[in-house]
Amino acid sequence: MAAYAYLALDAQGRQHKGLLEADSPRQARALLRERQLSPLQVNAARAREDEQPRHGLRLSRGLSAAELALLTRQLATLIQAALPIEEALRAAAAQAASARVKGMLLAVRSGVLEGQSLAQSLAAFPAAFPELYRATVAAGEHAGHLGLVLEQLADYTEQRQQSRQKIQLALLYPLILMIASLTIVGFLLGYVVPDVVKVFVNTGQSLPTLTRGLIAVSALVKHWGWLILLLLAGGLVLLRLWLRPPARRQRWHALQLRLPLFGRLLRATQTARFASTLAILCRSGVPLVEALAIAAAVIGNLHIRHKVMLAAQQVREGSSLTRALQASEEFPPMMLHMIASGEKSGELEQMLARTARNQENDLAAQVALLVGLFEPFMLVFMGGVVLLIVLAILLPILSLNQLVG
Repeated sequence: MAAYAYLALDAQGRQHKGLLEADSPRQARALLRERQLSPLQVNAARAREDEQPRHGLRLSRGLSAAELALLTRQLATLIQAALPIEEALRAAAAQAASARVKGMLLAVRSGVLEGQSLAQSLAAFPAAFPELYRATVAAGEHAGHLGLVLEQLADYTEQRQQSRQKIQLALLYPLILMIASLTIVGFLLGYVVPDVVKVFVNTGQSLPTLTRGLIAVSALVKHWGWLILLLLAGGLVLLRLWLRPPARRQRWHALQLRLPLFGRLLRATQTARFASTLAILCRSGVPLVEALAIAAAVIGNLHIRHKVMLAAQQVREGSSLTRALQASEEFPPMMLHMIASGEKSGELEQMLARTARNQENDLAAQVALLVGLFEPFMLVFMGGVVLLIVLAILLPILSLNQLVG
């Protein structure tokens, strides 16, 4: 049976959209008529992401981490309860909150009913089910413990989402504080300061250097502030266009890693993601060389990704994982020591997962420290700006008092 997206009218002339399963479009229309619906459009929902039907459900959007974790957890529970894969997919589709996810699951189920494996059926939607997910599912199917692998995948997806949310929430307050501070400073320079210093300008007296500088900055912000913002936005757009070639983007990413503080945090983030991904792949039975190639694809920094691909080539030629990663000079020594211990003891998967947790904990501690330091820094910055503005206003007043005296 295949999944079909339909558009139909009821007896009152109201439109109804949805999904149903049938052997053919003719049977789908017959089922709609049995429900007292007049079919207008009936299209197969099983379409690859690059071959969407003109009328019907769009299945090309991916799944969020929360949706993917929930779906994976449902499938793991149903399959571990000894349900066949197609029945598990049907039950998960029935519980789906959105028609898009339901249509995607029914399309995957149609592929399974046609004789494809679950991993092959998931490959029709690479935006929703990335290569890491499909390779892990394929390994679980091959080894005969798909339910356990799906359970591990759900844990992995949830942990990744929780780590990402922790970092985002930690950075949210400093970002709001910085935007508010810059907005207040811009308002003071653009609207408050000009009205105050206008009095001193009209007196015709010689103004202090600090006051003249404040007047110049205020005039720049008031008259050309929009142009500065426009130039900044244009510069960002041009930078993105310039970085489109992979070679330039790789050099840019290598430069980011050499920055004093940001580079260390970025390297810790990427290596932790690599270690956790490699751990779930190896634990699921994916061969190490293939797992390295897949884990490299989840690394956002192209420079580190290139080094990992070179390490995968060395492992393919017979080198150990520790020596290959050590040659890249991008992984911290503690991670390399733990991976070496895992290789010697035969517990590489456990050591990879442990070193990934250690990296993530260290990263969270460093981010918390930076956030704690950022707040007083912004307060000192705002206090310094306000102090300069007050001094620039008070100095002419003191000069006038001296003249009057």
